[in-house]
Amino acid sequence: MSIEQNDMRRIALLNGDYLAEQLKGAELPLETIVFREALVSGPLGGATWEEFWEARVGFLTKQYGATALEVQEKTVAELDKIRSLADGVELGLWFEDDLFCQVNLWFVLYLLSDARKIKIYRVFPPEASPANSWRGFGDASSAALEQAYESKVPFTSSDLVLGKNLWEAYRLGDRAQLTTLSKSASPCFRQLAEVCQAHLDRISEDPSERRPEKVIVELLAMGITDFDTLFSQFSEREGIYGFGDLQVRELLDSIKKNAGEKN
Repeated sequence: MSIEQNDMRRIALLNGDYLAEQLKGAELPLETIVFREALVSGPLGGATWEEFWEARVGFLTKQYGATALEVQEKTVAELDKIRSLADGVELGLWFEDDLFCQVNLWFVLYLLSDARKIKIYRVFPPEASPANSWRGFGDASSAALEQAYESKVPFTSSDLVLGKNLWEAYRLGDRAQLTTLSKSASPCFRQLAEVCQAHLDRISEDPSERRPEKVIVELLAMGITDFDTLFSQFSEREGIYGFGDLQVRELLDSIKKNAGEKN
């Protein structure tokens, strides 16, 4: 039965396929939709849904070797499900707190900005602590995932507006607006000011002043040239970004290219 045919469906929008596999072991009556994008990288322009995805497909096929068909079937088709949810559905947004996941979450809230009577909740990663602020769902047991769901936090209308505005500020590169929004208090967004600042620290016009690049340059200066080691060290130091190996490799390639051009 489709989502639209049953208003009582409880749906989990998950931040990736790994979490979808984990959730299979939990005793939760949830249908799943999987978010398979990395909006923290690449173009975000386009006046329409079609134009937006035309730009994204161009980037994803060139940068990551995906095919247009793969993007359509694995990513766009899943997100189309969000845009066509029926009234009365309960939708849980299972996203982590780092910048990578937050950008994706803001985009989802933008898509839901015209939601009618959908009950929307934030499901936080379990067992996060001040000492490990960026712990995600990766190590969570089935019991911990069940508890995370039971502890879900409802989005109010103001929370939804905040999410939409965060996406617009991020998409447009509006530093002033993002700074203002980062000071907003909401139980649905943890460490918002810190996450927004991390993004602002990565968009300086001068690449040498961008926080992620500076960290990678420091690691290279320490003699760390093996990519797996470099990625592990970067993730340990800058977990707030939530970058995967593809994003870190992009940064490394850019650093090497710029260094070659200077020489």
